[in-house]
Amino acid sequence: MVPTSSSSSSPSSELEPGLEPDSVVSAGAGNGTNPGDGGAQPSDGWRAGELRAENEYVGKLYDRLEAQRELATARLREIHLQDKGGTIQSRMERDTLEIHHTRRLSELYAAEYGLCFGRIENADGERRYIGRIALADDDHEPLLTDWRASAAEPFYRATPAAPGGVAGRRHLRSKGRTIVDFDDDAFGVSALEGRDSSELSGETALLASLTAARTGRMGDIVSTIQAEQDRVIRSELGGVLVVQGGPGTGKTVVALHRAAYLLYTHRDRLAKRGVLVIGPNTTFLRYIDQVLPALGESEVVLSSIGALYPGVTGTDTETPEAAAVKGDVRMAGVLAAGLDGLRQLPEPEEPWTITVGRRSPYEEELLISRALCERAHAAARRTGEPHNPARPALVERLSSELALRIARDRGARDQGASMDLDAVVDLADALVVEPEFRALTDRLWPLLSPEQLLTTLFGSPELLAMAMPDFTEAERAALLREHPGPDQAAAVWTTADVPLLDEAAELLGALPGSTTSRRAEAAAEAAELEFAKIVLDDFGVGLVEMDAQMLARQYRGEESLRPLAERAAEDRTWGFGHVIVDEAQELSPMDWRLLARRCPGRSMTIVGDLAQTGAPAGLSSWGEALDEYTAGRWRTVELTVNYRTPAEIMRITEGVLRAVDPALTAPSAVRSGGLRPWSLRIPESDRGAALRTAVEKEIAALDGGRMAVIHAPACAVELVDGLAGLDGVAAFTDGPSALDSPVVLMTAAQAKGLEFDAVLVVEPAEILAAHTRGANDLYVALTRATRSLGVIHSRELPEMLAGLDPR
Repeated sequence: MVPTSSSSSSPSSELEPGLEPDSVVSAGAGNGTNPGDGGAQPSDGWRAGELRAENEYVGKLYDRLEAQRELATARLREIHLQDKGGTIQSRMERDTLEIHHTRRLSELYAAEYGLCFGRIENADGERRYIGRIALADDDHEPLLTDWRASAAEPFYRATPAAPGGVAGRRHLRSKGRTIVDFDDDAFGVSALEGRDSSELSGETALLASLTAARTGRMGDIVSTIQAEQDRVIRSELGGVLVVQGGPGTGKTVVALHRAAYLLYTHRDRLAKRGVLVIGPNTTFLRYIDQVLPALGESEVVLSSIGALYPGVTGTDTETPEAAAVKGDVRMAGVLAAGLDGLRQLPEPEEPWTITVGRRSPYEEELLISRALCERAHAAARRTGEPHNPARPALVERLSSELALRIARDRGARDQGASMDLDAVVDLADALVVEPEFRALTDRLWPLLSPEQLLTTLFGSPELLAMAMPDFTEAERAALLREHPGPDQAAAVWTTADVPLLDEAAELLGALPGSTTSRRAEAAAEAAELEFAKIVLDDFGVGLVEMDAQMLARQYRGEESLRPLAERAAEDRTWGFGHVIVDEAQELSPMDWRLLARRCPGRSMTIVGDLAQTGAPAGLSSWGEALDEYTAGRWRTVELTVNYRTPAEIMRITEGVLRAVDPALTAPSAVRSGGLRPWSLRIPESDRGAALRTAVEKEIAALDGGRMAVIHAPACAVELVDGLAGLDGVAAFTDGPSALDSPVVLMTAAQAKGLEFDAVLVVEPAEILAAHTRGANDLYVALTRATRSLGVIHSRELPEMLAGLDPR
């Protein structure tokens, strides 16, 4: 059984893993089993000898890791000492080799912690060690197999019922570079007696991961991926994969490991365009931001919907009513109609007049008819360009017709004198710079930025009424806001505005001077791209990670070798090779339109839970979002095991889940936390002080972990004021670093995707009543804890929570 050699590394995450306590034949620190002995208890001497042997082997792996680091560093140093000049080919070779060795060095350093975490053994005693990256000796014989390689699948997939050629599996637990313990999974016949054949692997390693205190950052679970998760991670790239999973099933960690796996398996395809990972907010993104870099992956862009429009970071200050309207797919038509409403035309019976050539012998007063303006409009629309790039066609048609009219009028006045074509063209060019002609074209076809379009639309009741005939008066009123005057601060954009700004950018196109149109840009690049392809063919750099487009950009003097994340963040039209969306059920139809533009190949991984939908414009079914863009090309898998949430807590949530949808089934909780959820009623007249006392008590019992106090949006000010001054307490609104505090105050919407050792839910009745999806939010709030759950209330406790132990 010879390991295969491959390079790269992998992601991590504070997995929500777990196991049936009796579902896997696995030995802990005190009951290790020899894989082939059917459960015999070995001596302490045997375990000590095994630990020495494992440490000796892992020590050799670290020696090899150091040697590889020194080699990559030396090669990178040689590149940096080279002459920076030379031919295009030599510069390209130097730059691409720098990219290659920089990535390799990052990968080698990322593999430091937990380099090797397990091994598998076949019936002949041949072993394969599994780790973060692949390592081989000087003779290219494999020493360590990358966890993403196909040869590593049995480590995650083997069970007693389906061992797949695996006779034994060992999970290694390390501290620094030292193996401190191990657990063996046996696959002998006796291991199956009385066991469920669908069990998961590495029970002891999993439980150690689950019971460890949270840190405020997602940690590494590459060593404890379960078979159900592994199948999702290794799913094929094409099409859209929807991963439906309830609380604690590891959706986020599966998504991040899938990103690393896809980049490893399809590096040549994805590294050029990158992978986009969408999270619900910036705090969540900070929670997961160490995962992929820890695996040496740099072609991944982490973003929220509110950050996908360059230059704007959307806030979460939207009212639910406005967010619901802005997320409605009909808003795409509203923006188009609003834009049409800004393209004015004179009334048939009241034509406009302009005066040109003022203070000159050729002063002319020109009548501008509706028919002339309609012809100019039609000329602009025939271009097929977006609004701004189409304007020159309108200007040309308008100036040409008026110039001809002036020429004829002058000829008639000058007794039939003729004017040649060049003179007419000169006259048209002179018209274009006339102030009143420019004012005319601004009325007919104004140049607009997306921000100007939305600001004008939302600031005009008349324009909204014209553009939104199918909406109610209340829906139109939800969008209306005061137009900022010249002395006022610029408009503050919300997360729900960002997809509208992006949609407006598609309608409008680039302003003159900001960038060329797509058609002009394509024409300008064609020759350079062809040249780049010839250079690459002649140079033969197939093994170097550069493509013709990158070379063409470099030839034009662009900073094409900057990190992909930087280049993609600045380019609104960037098309990613794969898009991963976490908490996808929260996205509105307008959000999905934006993401479809970011992923022209429609290669996506969508993870979420419809039972946790809380956003006003969120999903009720996956087909709502995907049928329009990927009909017939999306498939669904379900994660069914809840690793994070103790069974005691999940029992409490059963009534809440029935209120969300009686047809829904919660994932199976596979571990017991030993602590029953409790409730505490406090006096409403002194709620602030009583709540402070309760929180202080829970903080004292926290013992170094992390706690969330989850509340309804309306409670936010009272909570912040009441808990102000307590050590270690932060509000979610304090920014992405809030999770570094032992205690954080947040709403259920802000808690999505996060996990804490302890959770206090404040006033569940207020969470239920906050909006139409209050039961969904309460379900989210109750399922964030890995250890203990408490409910504090002064109002009557909802009947669905009657199972809580009163204090």
